[in-house]
Amino acid sequence: MGQAFENLIDYTNRIYQNKGMALINKRPTPVKVLRTRGNHIFNAVYDKKSTVDYDGFYKGYGIAFEAKSTKLTRLPLDMIAEHQIKYLEAAKDHGAITFLIANMRDINKTFVLPSELIFEYVDNAQQGGRKSLPMDDIKKRGIEVSSGNGVPLDYLEAVEKLIKKER
Repeated sequence: MGQAFENLIDYTNRIYQNKGMALINKRPTPVKVLRTRGNHIFNAVYDKKSTVDYDGFYKGYGIAFEAKSTKLTRLPLDMIAEHQIKYLEAAKDHGAITFLIANMRDINKTFVLPSELIFEYVDNAQQGGRKSLPMDDIKKRGIEVSSGNGVPLDYLEAVEKLIKKER
């Protein structure tokens, strides 16, 4: 994920929390420190596979989502690890609102993609189908995110639409 995109989501989440709108946290990737000197880490490895980038709560709903940024005008499915798909599926089975937020840098647009759309394309790819999510389906079935409500990336507006769909 692009660092600038991650910083934008983190900033948005701080505003949501300060306004009392939602509590969304960045999940740290577990690492095992191998060598340090004082307060500096010189060598570390990933300890285990992480879950997804973000999780938290909004209006009594659990939320879990993965964030991806690409220069392409399609979303390559190999950007999403199998353990991330499994986590989104499990969180959804437990009643969470799950999605992927995708920043398409070349066209300067960001979309919330319902997890069902991701699951559908991953299933098809595993059976020999397309290995990426095309822009046509991203635009048609995703929800474009823009600034609003005093936040630079108001993805909760898209989450509201996902909630209404599920009711």
